[in-house]
Parts: sequence; structure tokens; C-alpha cells
Amino acid sequence: MISAQTVNKYFHRGSVNEVHSIRDLSIDIEQGDFITIIGSNGAGKSTFLSCLAGTHALDSGSITMAGTDVTRWPEHKRARFIGRVFQDPLMGTCASGSIAQNMALALKRGQRRGLSRGVKPADREVFRERLRVLGLGLEDRLQDRAGLLSGGQRQALTMVMATLVRPELLLLDEHTAALDPKTAAQILELTRNIVTAHGLTTLMVTHNMHQALTLGNRLIMMHRGRIILDVRGEQKAGLTVEDLLEKFQSQGDAEISDRMLLG
Repeated sequence: MISAQTVNKYFHRGSVNEVHSIRDLSIDIEQGDFITIIGSNGAGKSTFLSCLAGTHALDSGSITMAGTDVTRWPEHKRARFIGRVFQDPLMGTCASGSIAQNMALALKRGQRRGLSRGVKPADREVFRERLRVLGLGLEDRLQDRAGLLSGGQRQALTMVMATLVRPELLLLDEHTAALDPKTAAQILELTRNIVTAHGLTTLMVTHNMHQALTLGNRLIMMHRGRIILDVRGEQKAGLTVEDLLEKFQSQGDAEISDRMLLG
């Protein structure tokens, strides 16, 4: 189980520009939970993921993963527990490195890196096997530079890399938002297949209310750094987009973006 308790995060604390981004947020994430996270702009969704990943240090509160208190652990030390995919397809791979080199780095996530051979023959077979399920032909392009791939291909590669070493927690931060609708649908299907096949505990931020309702077993809504809705199972299955809109509008100052309305 992963637990975040009474988490607070400020930016520019003590200045006229102070922002209280996460406010006394507490949540217990069970093994195998696939949680979709929705909220208005500035609700703290991505900031919360960054707090879990160790990108942002907490101002107060605690985070435990697999029974270990990781609150003060830096991002690189938490990396052995966490896989992450960002909105920008360019962020998850090294453009100048080959597909094989990128995957070899992912295979070493959270480990010490010495001066051993970068890409071992046995590893190449593993890479081919994991890439073959994508149906994109990348298993035959291991020597191609990642920078030659399309945005959708790079995001698919990043998904495989993020889960090459099974993470305790997979963080997906609007990972389809920068893709065209057809490619986004393919990446979402890939996401569903990978999460299901490996039973991954997953948090997925999205602005698309339909995605939030149809994916995963649990949905949370955030507003002004707090969780204002947390539903799962049959309760989640009974929700509609209209229900989510009504919950947003009940907050008074919550702004509903065009992406949320059109998604």
C-alpha cells in the first residue's frame, strides 16, 4: 500500500506570490488500484504526482511506499519504486540514444550504474519481446535513434520503459494530452493492457472526464489542493459526465476548461 498523510506543499512560501498547492491531502492507495485524477486547472493534480515521485519536497506530511517511509527520499532514490510518463512525449526518452540504449537505461532504474557493457545480447531479446506487443515494428528498430520516432511511438516506448522494471507505482501525467485523437486512443488502450497485464498500481491525471469514468477502478477529483471526491467500484460505475460537471460547478470558483468539456 502507498499512503500520503496530511501532505502540504507551498510554492514561493512567505512571499506575495505564495501558492498553497497541496492542502492537508491524505489518501491510501491500495495494491492494484488504478486511480484516475481529475480537477480544474491549478487543482494540484500534477503537483501531487511530483510530491509522490520526490520531484517536490513536502513542506509537511508523510509518504510511505511498501511499508517504507520515503518522505525525505530524493527523487533518484524513489525511482526504484516509481515509473512515470509525462504529457510531453519528448520527456521520456533520450533523442540521441537508440531505442535499445534508452531501454537499457530504463532496465537500470534505481540501480547503481557501473562501467559494464551498455546493452547486453540477452537484454536485446527482452526488449524485442516487450516492444513486439506494441504492434509498431519497434522490435526491429532497436538501433534507430529515439529522436526519429513519432510522438506516439515515443510515448508508447516511454510506457514500455516506465514498466520494464515493475514499479510499485505508475504515474501518468496527462500522457495522451499532446497526441492526436487516434494516437491518444492507441496509447490509452496500451495503458489499459499494460496496467491490467502486470497488475500495476497506477495514478493517471486526465482532463478528459470520459477517460476518468471509463478507465480504472477508482476516481478522485481535486480542487484547490484537496480531494473533494473519491469513488470506486459500483459508485464510480454509476457516475456520468453530468455528475462530474455538477460536482465541479458546486465548488463555485472551479473553472472548467475547454479540454474537459470537449474531451
